[in-house]
Order: sequence, then C-alpha cells, then structure tokens
Amino acid sequence: MKTKVSQLLAVVCIAATLSGCATVFGGPRTSYQTTKPGPGEPKRNLRVGALIADLLLFWPGTFIDLATGAIYTPAPTTR
Repeated sequence: MKTKVSQLLAVVCIAATLSGCATVFGGPRTSYQTTKPGPGEPKRNLRVGALIADLLLFWPGTFIDLATGAIYTPAPTTR
C-alpha cells in the first residue's frame, strides 16, 4: 500500500514540475506562439496572468512555458 501511494505521489510531483500554468491552462499553441519573430517583425506579447501565476505558484514552470511558447498570447486578430 505504501509503495502505491509513494509512486502516485512521485508521478504527481514530476507532472507538476514539468508543467507551467500557461502550458496546462492556455489551450492549444499556435505557430505564432512557437516561432520566434524575425527581424522587423513585431515581438510577441506575454500572458501576464500566466507569468504571475508561474512565478507565485511554481517558478520553474516559467521556463517550461517560455520554452514551449505557451506563455505568449495567440496571434492578434486583424479586422
């Protein structure tokens, strides 16, 4: 019984460390979020709420969100 509980706890801890708020709650990522802007292109905007949540709840998640591009807002809509 103790080994099952400790294994479950280990899986939950590993899953928490390998995720950030924007990765989990941000929805699907677009190519706009995952590709770096080229020279002369506008910079991508950060999701401020996700950044603050990452920093307050689990700061290593910030690096995960930045690496996956999930922390950036989706492409702005043009009208």
